[in-house]
Amino acid sequence: METTTMPATTTLEDDLKGELADVCVANLDSNLRLLEANDGFLHKLGKSSQEVCGQHFGDFVHPRVKQVILRHLTRLAQGTDVHVSTRFVGVRTETTRLSGELTGLAVRGDDGSVTTIVVLVRPDRGGVEPLWAWPHKRKPPLSVLDAMVLEGVAAGSSTVQLAAKLYLSRQGVEYHVGAMLRRFKCSNRSALVAKAYSQGILTMGQWPPKVTAEYVR
Repeated sequence: METTTMPATTTLEDDLKGELADVCVANLDSNLRLLEANDGFLHKLGKSSQEVCGQHFGDFVHPRVKQVILRHLTRLAQGTDVHVSTRFVGVRTETTRLSGELTGLAVRGDDGSVTTIVVLVRPDRGGVEPLWAWPHKRKPPLSVLDAMVLEGVAAGSSTVQLAAKLYLSRQGVEYHVGAMLRRFKCSNRSALVAKAYSQGILTMGQWPPKVTAEYVR
């Protein structure tokens, strides 16, 4: 009689190990300083354990998302939230970044106070991408004047107001706006502002609007 060998089945534990294999893990104290980090976290950021332990977590977060992430983690440390999820962009080198989905969990002690914060980062596929991935150029996409015009548009300033503020003609303002609309493939000013925020060119959570410095050449 022939016997048939059934294919090996994976257990739930095996599945979880596979899913978590690439997750970067760090433990923070209530002041958001790193207590420890796993090998995945260290490798993805290109850092050693000695370089990260004791440092503030904000030192490893890209400026474009720093305010948002630190606000979320601070709420965990204060006990306001017990769980957060947000986008993470970490500084790796001057020209590359580590991006992924961040999950933060508050761990409480016996007295109910928050003792540590566990940070899990699931890197995007590909792991590290160029800072200038959008619009696919290695140099920053905006001139100083472009940035000033974009900030004004985001603040709701009219062409006349921008022309007076920047000492340009109305045609000069429209030229810069039109050039950015074409460059970033947007149909109108609202779409341009929305895309600039979504890609980190305009800093989140800041008023008046401000273009992130590294996007200005």
